[in-house]
Amino acid sequence: MKQFGAWAWILCAAVASAQDMPLTQVLIDGEGWKLVAEGFQFTEGPATDAQGNVFFVDVPRSQIWKFDIAGKLTKFAENTGRASGLMFGPAGRLYACQGETRKVVWYDEHAMVHTLAEGIAGNDIAVDRAGGVYVTDMGGRKVWYVSPAGEQRVVAEGFTPNGLTLWQDESTLAVADWDQPHLWAFRVENDASLKYGAPYYRPVPMPVGQEKPGSDGMTVDDDGRLYVCTHAGLLMFDPTGRLGGAIARPQNKFLSNVKFGGPKFDTLFVTCTDKVYQRKTKVIGTPHAWWHAKR
Repeated sequence: MKQFGAWAWILCAAVASAQDMPLTQVLIDGEGWKLVAEGFQFTEGPATDAQGNVFFVDVPRSQIWKFDIAGKLTKFAENTGRASGLMFGPAGRLYACQGETRKVVWYDEHAMVHTLAEGIAGNDIAVDRAGGVYVTDMGGRKVWYVSPAGEQRVVAEGFTPNGLTLWQDESTLAVADWDQPHLWAFRVENDASLKYGAPYYRPVPMPVGQEKPGSDGMTVDDDGRLYVCTHAGLLMFDPTGRLGGAIARPQNKFLSNVKFGGPKFDTLFVTCTDKVYQRKTKVIGTPHAWWHAKR
């Protein structure tokens, strides 16, 4: 991947008060992971709507499930084309990338599916305030951007992109690198293109016996901390890109993705192979598609 060596723009955008952001500011004493749902083949793609309900996928079974704020679990959609990444966007649309059909789609409140783009073997997505979608293509080693009108173009390439998330102000796109011990950060331009890609978040530690960090799904909280799923657990980085600590996985299985949810958006939800877990925190992670409307 071509590197531009321009770091100043990210550092200036980072929160100035980020000198010390340990996990003690995030975790509640005595509060651990609690089981939300089990019995799935492979869970992925948690996404939170405006009310705090959390949706997730069972990839092999091509299903989307909903865990509502009352604690009820229901099936939202079937025959999803092995959807993996999910995210809510403007007008309450639930966007998804379908690996089997190579489509980027969105679902309305009645689970009716609408195609936005075709020909992209997407893994994970991030949606901007306009309804444009960033999509990671791991096999193609590319990041795509699909406009609200369905126009598609490659905006980054040359590494193995996996999970991704926009900062709350949408000035920066963070992208996980499955192969390398760092996460990329890009400046988002007015035309949604990406510039000044840099290995900003680091290091991503690798447990003994692992040759790759396995960085996957990620999210951010309202104070700018970034959380990413890896082989080493759920890592937390401060806005300046420094590692603040690791939260142990809820079970000794692959940890794929994370989002904040619940009625106050103060609960971490993680997809961990065959199960989904939640953990109450001291911080808030408002879904960024709704963050702008609330301020």
